[in-house]
Amino acid sequence: MHLKKKIKMYHPHKVIIVGAGGIGRAVGLILADMPEIDADIFIGDLEHRIASDVVDWIKEGSSSLAQIEPFVVHPTETTDQMDYVFKSGEIILDCLPGGEAPRMAAIALKYGLHYVNLTEYVKESDQILQMSQGAQTGFVLQAGLAPGYINILTHHLYKEFISKYGDQEVDHVSMKVGALTRMTKGPHYYGFTWSPIGVATEYVKDAIVLRNGNSQMMPALSETTQLIIDGIHYEDDFTSGGAADMPEFFKNKVKSLDYKTIRYPGHYQWVREQLKEMGNVPDKDQVLLKRMLNDIPLVDDDLIILYASVKGKDKQGNLRIIEKSKRIEPMMIGSHKLKAIQLTTAAPMLECARMLLTGHYKGPILQSQINTEEFLKGPFVQLAYGSNRSKEKMKLEQ
Repeated sequence: MHLKKKIKMYHPHKVIIVGAGGIGRAVGLILADMPEIDADIFIGDLEHRIASDVVDWIKEGSSSLAQIEPFVVHPTETTDQMDYVFKSGEIILDCLPGGEAPRMAAIALKYGLHYVNLTEYVKESDQILQMSQGAQTGFVLQAGLAPGYINILTHHLYKEFISKYGDQEVDHVSMKVGALTRMTKGPHYYGFTWSPIGVATEYVKDAIVLRNGNSQMMPALSETTQLIIDGIHYEDDFTSGGAADMPEFFKNKVKSLDYKTIRYPGHYQWVREQLKEMGNVPDKDQVLLKRMLNDIPLVDDDLIILYASVKGKDKQGNLRIIEKSKRIEPMMIGSHKLKAIQLTTAAPMLECARMLLTGHYKGPILQSQINTEEFLKGPFVQLAYGSNRSKEKMKLEQ
């Protein structure tokens, strides 16, 4: 009698990336180059040529044998090709502009897919929260750098603080991130390292903060303060979107909380001068964008500075603070060099995707609901933010 040997079937995950811009291509490259998610990849964009070029770029830059296919994302309807891709997939990683997020989330819901996005847009995030209630798949929102990683890191520091000192009096929770250039000059002291319209938008929309334990709106750029990290002088101020759901989560838990964007000294004064000259014009973000693009260059050589802290008193009444800062520079992935903003945005998105693909998460998931330990120790986050960074830097310098 012959016994039939069972053959284990090979079933890679099917990951759909929509948006083949700078972040989308970084997500695809890291996914293809790292073994932590064994996946075949679909990459979609409004133009087939762009999606196809990114597929070729990823194949050239990685040693992956995964199947990587381009497709066209139609701006208004679901084509037969899109229907095929979405029926084949398990998860959508949404790297399109934030205004497209509700549409992509609705598609994920229709086809029974997990969904992760990056947008800091508040209204669109609220729409997705409503539509994904009761979904059998997971919907992780605002899973980039800020919002995203900075919020989860800060939540982790808060848990560390109350474990060590107690929660009787937490005075302030602070989150700060800056996408900066290595060099700059006046009068603007800035260079665009990511979406210019994203920068203009966050400069004109109100920010949500906590004061006296309650949430309130603060005008963007209304409280410039100074800070020094590793001996380098920076400034920061309120901008919209970066706080994610932290104000709501920490309401009545801490006295104050805010998110601020880090810049080189002098930048915010220059922006305020532009806004003052503009006056009360309609579409202020678009007008500011045009002014900024006239004077501020697009720069590839970038770095990320981030800072998070929790401050309060211990049981003996002593003022305590737990704080963490990081400086993150561009990194080689495969044979391609990713900008720091690409790396630090793509890695948290992929970490959330890895967590969703375990099948343990359902429905809408905000930053406060993510397991901070699992996330921060995950392979994609460690690649961008963890101990592997110093090893990679040493390798690049040799």
